[in-house]
Amino acid sequence: MTKESAAERIAELRKALELHRRLYYEEDAPVISDFEYDRLERELARLEAAFPDLAAPESPAATVGGRVGKGFAPVPHPTPLLSLDNTYDESDVLEWNARLERALGKSPLDFVCEIKLDGLSVALTYRDGQFVTGATRGDGFVGEEVTANLATVADIPRTLTEAPAELVVRGEVYLPVRAFAELNEAREEEGLPVFANPRNAAAGSLRQIDPRQTARRPLACFCYQVLRAPELKLASQKEVLERLAHWGFKVEPNARWCHGIGEVLAYCREWTERRHELDYDADGVVIKLDSIPLQEMAGSTAKSPRWAVAFKFPAERAETLVEEIAVQVGRTGALTPVARVKPVRIGGVTVSRVSLHNEDEVRRKDVRVGDWVLIERAGGVIPYVVAVEREKRPPHSVPFPFPSTCPVCGAPVHKPEGEAIARCANRSCKAQLKEGIRHFASRAAMDVAGLGKVLVDQLVEQGLVETIPDLYALRLDQLAALPRMAERSASNLLQQLEASKQRPYPRVLYALGIRQVGEETAKALASRFRSIEALSAASREELQTVEGIGPKVAAEVRAFFEVERNQALIERLRGYGLKLSWEGEKASGPLAGLTFVLTGSLESMPRQRAKEALEALGASVAAAVTKETRFVVTGPGAGSKLDRARKEGIPILDEEALARLLNGDMSPVGR
Repeated sequence: MTKESAAERIAELRKALELHRRLYYEEDAPVISDFEYDRLERELARLEAAFPDLAAPESPAATVGGRVGKGFAPVPHPTPLLSLDNTYDESDVLEWNARLERALGKSPLDFVCEIKLDGLSVALTYRDGQFVTGATRGDGFVGEEVTANLATVADIPRTLTEAPAELVVRGEVYLPVRAFAELNEAREEEGLPVFANPRNAAAGSLRQIDPRQTARRPLACFCYQVLRAPELKLASQKEVLERLAHWGFKVEPNARWCHGIGEVLAYCREWTERRHELDYDADGVVIKLDSIPLQEMAGSTAKSPRWAVAFKFPAERAETLVEEIAVQVGRTGALTPVARVKPVRIGGVTVSRVSLHNEDEVRRKDVRVGDWVLIERAGGVIPYVVAVEREKRPPHSVPFPFPSTCPVCGAPVHKPEGEAIARCANRSCKAQLKEGIRHFASRAAMDVAGLGKVLVDQLVEQGLVETIPDLYALRLDQLAALPRMAERSASNLLQQLEASKQRPYPRVLYALGIRQVGEETAKALASRFRSIEALSAASREELQTVEGIGPKVAAEVRAFFEVERNQALIERLRGYGLKLSWEGEKASGPLAGLTFVLTGSLESMPRQRAKEALEALGASVAAAVTKETRFVVTGPGAGSKLDRARKEGIPILDEEALARLLNGDMSPVGR
């Protein structure tokens, strides 16, 4: 290659890598795989090595991460948060080990192998055992200050046990795979863009401007490195993990000390096969030299340490044929295109259906019937289309025509402003009714196990159930007459429906299927508004005083209760004896009947933990000070809530009083 052509290719690669780096680190919306990104980066590094005068210190091949996002204060990292060089096969690992042995003059070497989480890297700073600052990696030298958001992550301790006076540790914030699947399912149903993978979901959750939104997502964190501890001398990575666990951090439980590269490769092979056992998205193994003195001898480049490397798992992807694209209708009328593909095995699971999410996604990827597509499983769970093999496309292929009418009932389809999801406008649509019944009967709602998919279809198609309350009017003879429905099965279903009338008010509220009201939101609303009448009368402003309820959720709740059809549905459910209030179900616990508000940055524990602990004692915890507030718990940095509490004469409790309450001493509240 000539120098001129090399310069041209280097410019192309830098431009492409800058784009993909911005999409990954700053927008949490990658459009290529890690493998493809690394391939481009390696090509750039080779060209810059071959033509040194074309290299530049700001080249993507020599720098780390992305820029600080808007809306967050920059935080310099005293110790850079470097990235890792990646390897994709055992020969690369053997070559890395050989270089290390030559440089250190020692063989064999000892290593610590850790599962590589695909999450968001963070630095956590503690002074005198107290959590004071949390920041994202950013470009490795300057990150985003997200202390308040990180304080909502239960795995990140606010107070450490026997820790050094000054301590900075590095960890990985992630979203468990099951939580990721539930989050995407909810977002798709609500017409919101889905996250491509758990890493994007974790990053998006942590970068919420309002920490209350972060707190609503079950983020977790594993810590794995001590970045700074001036008064502490650590001898090995094994000791680092032991110390982190002793101080109170969560560490990845499958880390293993390995003697020699042979044991390292055995560990990599083992977890390549076992990665599906993990409830977090793992994309490889991090191999670290165990001895910290030897790490210091090996040193680092400007981008990555020489004493550690990542072994990346092979991508779980396969090529298959799109045989059909069908459009499904959900309980809120959301139209979701689904590709039915030729069955293919990916990661030990047979995939035959792949969600295409929404019309915009179908257009962007241009997926068509008859296309050959590459499919991966996000987080090892959810299959999605990575790319279309356009060179294999049939000559007479046409774009998929997204319907303008509902494929089930024929009603017009509309797309609300600002949403990606098109919806059927007919609230009587049978598809919406079927999905609504399945949601109503689900385990977390009314828990009617006998209402399976086939039976729900039969009940709706035969006109036995036209609205959800009709379930409670079903008779034994009607059910027993259905195909494959014996009298015993019919009797069991009626017993389950009768038993469901005892489900508590929050579960009934969740079962109603109000958009954006999940299990936890339903509990919060039921705790604040003790009856369905009180909830239906609440204004948007009153709804937003509930912890975790923002303008969008408040708007959806108001919209639901303003529909006459929904009010009629509630009255029929009341007539059948369902619990639509806490009447006769007094909250139990020593703090029952008391509403608390938390304000400021609590030093002894995250506010979410304090909220859960108070609720466990029977209290309600609200987001804003109102006339129902009985006590305000305050910590450093308290603002307008504290001012209003003083103005209204509401008793104020400090953290010492909170600790006494949580330890069973009710005297601070006069009980």
